[in-house]
Amino acid sequence: MGKLFGTSGVRGVVGEQITPELMMDLGLALATHLGNSGSVVVGKDPRTSSDMLESCLISGLLSGGCDVKRLGIAPTPVVGFAVRRLGAEAGLMITASHNPPEYNGIKFWDSSGLAYTPQLEDKIERIYFSKQVKRVSWDRIGEVGTVEVLKSYIDEIAAAVRLKREYKVVIDCGNGAGSLISPRLLRKLGCKVTTLNSHPDGFFPGRGLEPSPENLRELCSVVKSVGADLGIAHDGDADRVVAVDEQGRVAQADKLLALMAAHQVGRGRGIVVTTVDASSVIDDCVRKRRGKVVRTRVGDVSVAAAIKKHRAVFGGEPSGAWIFPDVHLVPDGPLGAVKILELLGSSGKKLSELLDALPEYPTVREKVACPNERKAGTMKKFEARLKEFPDVAKVLRVDGIRLEFKDGWVLVRPSGTEPYIRVTAEGKNSARAREITEKAVGVLKRVMWS
Repeated sequence: MGKLFGTSGVRGVVGEQITPELMMDLGLALATHLGNSGSVVVGKDPRTSSDMLESCLISGLLSGGCDVKRLGIAPTPVVGFAVRRLGAEAGLMITASHNPPEYNGIKFWDSSGLAYTPQLEDKIERIYFSKQVKRVSWDRIGEVGTVEVLKSYIDEIAAAVRLKREYKVVIDCGNGAGSLISPRLLRKLGCKVTTLNSHPDGFFPGRGLEPSPENLRELCSVVKSVGADLGIAHDGDADRVVAVDEQGRVAQADKLLALMAAHQVGRGRGIVVTTVDASSVIDDCVRKRRGKVVRTRVGDVSVAAAIKKHRAVFGGEPSGAWIFPDVHLVPDGPLGAVKILELLGSSGKKLSELLDALPEYPTVREKVACPNERKAGTMKKFEARLKEFPDVAKVLRVDGIRLEFKDGWVLVRPSGTEPYIRVTAEGKNSARAREITEKAVGVLKRVMWS
């Protein structure tokens, strides 16, 4: 059987991996999985291909007997919200998140607003590849209706946050779906808002969609020039949040995640979830609040599932995909933005002060070329040589192999998209991070062809 789903849905270049035929067949496969009945929420980001793909997806759903509730352009978290609010059996979001405009894709959500687990994705793939789809007769074809939920979403998020004062915020939505939510939400909460690239445009002319430091130079400059308290940036579907402090610096992703994790633990519960590639600065901050960190596989689907399993108070990835389970189990950029403001209010400090108070743990990243067919065998051989790391304090095997030491850690993890095994190491200083990396890379190279 082939493979469609990656770490976050199905994604690829339009006209190559992502075609109208694929979307129609996936719609029909989902309808078959749902028993050829029920309703499905469908949202999309503003990519030039989204209208085309939406039409085909809806055709597949209707031919399988499902009713469709169209949201139009909406951020990914709104789809998860709408599934619960409207009592739908599933939700679909047409997006390629932070990828360039020639990409598109689709994410699946279950009736609770939780992203489809790998097990559910496997069921959709089996139906798709086996062509065991079921169409309904002409008199049972589903119906389409358009639903407006953006205001309800804004009202619910605003009710979940209390800000202590008026903040001056600059928001850069990257011409994505967040343009319809974040500026309105911040203003509803009493903020003075300056917007950048906050009109939907499928060519995304304002900046690259990845909210990386190199793509956020304009945001950093404007934050300083207008004297803002905070800058916020989203990716194309607004399931990520990235912050810029009042000095015009992009906040280090792991540090910002650590601050939010500690803030959420400090509200009375003890467990937060993050991924195996996240910094130990998160453990430091959460431990000070007497909390516990649970690590899981890379990908927001895995984070959400672990939050539900462990009844965690918060979960997130260094990418800025943050989940607040007291609201819902969907990575939510607009909610993350206002939660950062809530954090500033509770601390009484500027964001730069909070970030600069945290320790610096240098990180080194390497990749070792490895043919895809040799990855599994190489990882087994690497695991058999763990005795070459005598000072290991803990071993995690949830996604690759993470070795934890008293003064650092290393993650050895096969790439899911390229012929490489990736090695990420962190140390209390640069020399230690480099030492750990070189040791892991050396072992990998020795065992790969043995």
